[in-house]
Amino acid sequence: MPRNPRYDILFEPVKIGPKTAKNRFFQVPHASGMTNAAPHVRAAFRGMKAEGGWGTICTGACSVDPSSDDSPFPFATMWDESDIRSHAVMTEAVHEHGALAGIELWHGGAVAMNRTSRIAPLSPSGVPWMATHVPFMSAQRPKIMDAADIRDLIRWHCDAAVRAERAGFDILYVYAGMGYLPYQFLLSDYNQRTDAYGGTVRNRVRLVDELIDAVREATHGRCAVALRISLQELRARPSDLAESEAHEVISLLKDAPDLFDVKMDYSASDCSPSRFTAEGSHEPVVDFVKTLTDKPVVGVGRFTAPDTMASMVRRGVLDLIGGARPSIADPFLPNKINEGREEDIRECIGCNICISSWHDGVWVRCTQNPTAGEEWRRGWHPEQVKRDGNGQVLVVGGGPAGLEAALTLGRRGYDVALAEARDDFGGRLLYETALPGLAQWRRVADYRLGQLRKMPNVSLYPASPLTAQDVAEFGAQHVVIATGARWGHQLCAANELPMPALDAPRIYTPDDLAKGVLPEGPVAVFDFDNYYLGSAIAEDLAAKSLPVTYITTAGAAAAWSFMTNEQPHIHTALARRGIACRTLEVVTGFDGETLRLSQIFSSERREIAARSLVIVGRRDGGSALYDELAAQNNPFSLHLTGDALAPGAIAHATYQAHKTAQSIGRAAAEIAPRRDAPFSVRALAPQHLAAK
Repeated sequence: MPRNPRYDILFEPVKIGPKTAKNRFFQVPHASGMTNAAPHVRAAFRGMKAEGGWGTICTGACSVDPSSDDSPFPFATMWDESDIRSHAVMTEAVHEHGALAGIELWHGGAVAMNRTSRIAPLSPSGVPWMATHVPFMSAQRPKIMDAADIRDLIRWHCDAAVRAERAGFDILYVYAGMGYLPYQFLLSDYNQRTDAYGGTVRNRVRLVDELIDAVREATHGRCAVALRISLQELRARPSDLAESEAHEVISLLKDAPDLFDVKMDYSASDCSPSRFTAEGSHEPVVDFVKTLTDKPVVGVGRFTAPDTMASMVRRGVLDLIGGARPSIADPFLPNKINEGREEDIRECIGCNICISSWHDGVWVRCTQNPTAGEEWRRGWHPEQVKRDGNGQVLVVGGGPAGLEAALTLGRRGYDVALAEARDDFGGRLLYETALPGLAQWRRVADYRLGQLRKMPNVSLYPASPLTAQDVAEFGAQHVVIATGARWGHQLCAANELPMPALDAPRIYTPDDLAKGVLPEGPVAVFDFDNYYLGSAIAEDLAAKSLPVTYITTAGAAAAWSFMTNEQPHIHTALARRGIACRTLEVVTGFDGETLRLSQIFSSERREIAARSLVIVGRRDGGSALYDELAAQNNPFSLHLTGDALAPGAIAHATYQAHKTAQSIGRAAAEIAPRRDAPFSVRALAPQHLAAK
């Protein structure tokens, strides 16, 4: 199909200093978990987006010096010759498809604890970053930078810029955002200096200005220089000379970089989950930048709708449409718009599983796109699957895993029958996406159903519960069981050992609520699953005018949701709905009137009134249908996948299902993953060895 003319504006080239982006689709710097230790994995992950039509592809944070060491979190480096080799693999993959390659030069300052290098962290005035979460905490405090440290910082950026150009990068970033060192100079909270780099806004901007000039001069103007800057805090601060300090900073720097990349200050607002924040949420903070500079501006906002993207350009908010999460969910988003296939876009659901990957220190994962991070290791492509399927496959279960398995098997060329016991497809999504804020997660089912309904080799059978005899009589050569998991009534002890289920009236699990049960209030929600569902259920029950108390074994509500940037929003939502929040407690008893609790560490006993208890804790996989079929001598291959194999997040289900679908009918050697390795540091010259 031809491109819709109203999206033509998105495919206009944009000049960025000495470089030109072929279109307005700009994959902004974002973490991938793929450090220099996995150069081919990283290159394939970024290169896939260039293949998919993104006009500019950037790295994530890339350290300019060992004094910016973010371990144990994954980060890239541009320190030596081996790093040049590592990054060159990526730039070659990006350039192969006509895209520009950008690198985010980064120094963390007081935020980087240098746990591995053990170099004292740097900051403008010795002010530490006071982290509130244990993974980011450290007893190490930063040193106050002197004039020599500032000169070193500038030199490190210059040296890294020279290496970056040699590695093939077109755009070099100076990063003054998200609490990192140049940002610390911009904010008076961190910058309490009395020299030329402190005091007035003009002085606080000086270092950023000098870094931009130095990076440009280091590459003799051959590379474009971008400034990535956080504006959330600066815009909230009054200025005597402008509407806000943000306006003053941009005015002072308006001619300095070749590109402004504008963003928020905090991860929970910069990469806010869809559960709490709509598409385009950054606009009220960054909308003024283009009124103050003639340089192109790129920004993000979890853009998935082409009309929203085009509107941002037409209204003069942005020149380039930044994408991080949407580019992971669908690397081919630009090409689909260009080809008039908007309905085929695999839209980001804003669950932020991708962000949790960085917190976990692993390669990026995606709920919508199970091939993310597996492009090189497993040879998976988000749009293309080898058509080597022969015969018929029966997939039992139409939840996220069953839908993904059916889609991938259909693309492989198999004749696929997808049977779902319920009237509608979607599995766990049918209930969960009706909870407050989770509607966009329905895209997991909608995308797959939309694709399946266009495939002539796929048949969908809702309202079709199957017995083992039904499966055997169907006659398929392969059978995939994806019937999901079940929530249990079991409790959790203070020592984290499992406990048996309570025997009391009005005890429910999410499965009961999904069937339409409305508990009698007051309701206690006991959450030791510690992800999103317990808090979402508490919100839902409170919205139905029930008094709700939320109880968790952890030190914060939905503790694991810190990994996905949801936790601050969840606490705000619980408070807004009047939900009492009790942490570090376990349920020890319930008689239908009184809930007995115990504090985890002190064992102090407590009681609250409750008529109903909802337990969001243990989930059990397995399938009676699978077990019965496995006990028989069947002529078909049998596979268990998704939550039925091992309960987890939706991302785990779609990944396991995709892996299952890719393996059916293939030899083990054909599906074995490859192992990446870093390029070694060049050996020391003999004279250096002799000196030692």
